[in-house]
Amino acid sequence: MAGQVVAGDAPAERRGDAPAERRGSALTAPWRFINESIAELKKVEWPGQNQVVQGTVVVLIACLIVGVYLWLNDQVWSRFVSHVLLR
Repeated sequence: MAGQVVAGDAPAERRGDAPAERRGSALTAPWRFINESIAELKKVEWPGQNQVVQGTVVVLIACLIVGVYLWLNDQVWSRFVSHVLLR
């Protein structure tokens, strides 16, 4: 019976039970996370100054357009509500 897999018993990897050597201690886990995060950040292709400026301009223009649209919409609906619905 030893070594037999019972139906419904998932392997340790699928149950979320990592082997002891992969889990690490409570003290090494934060350092491992920080080191892995730094390694991933080194892989990122960071935008240049020109791309950042262009992206900022696009966002500002989009905010301006949406802001004007919402302001106009508010003006129309406030007149409608005060002149038609509140009479």
